[in-house]
Amino acid sequence: MDLLQNLESELELFKAEYAKFGRGNKTAGTRARKHLQNIKKISQELRNSIQCSKLQEEKE
Repeated sequence: MDLLQNLESELELFKAEYAKFGRGNKTAGTRARKHLQNIKKISQELRNSIQCSKLQEEKE
């Protein structure tokens, strides 16, 4: 479940940066977008992992 932990970690980092952005810190917006991109990548890896597990179960 390493991917799930990474996803949760990135989400927490995103929340922190987005809160800073909401208070007027413009550079925090850039960091928030970076975390969203990481969340997207991790989510795709997690989707692929789930699909592979599902296909392996069907073969058995």
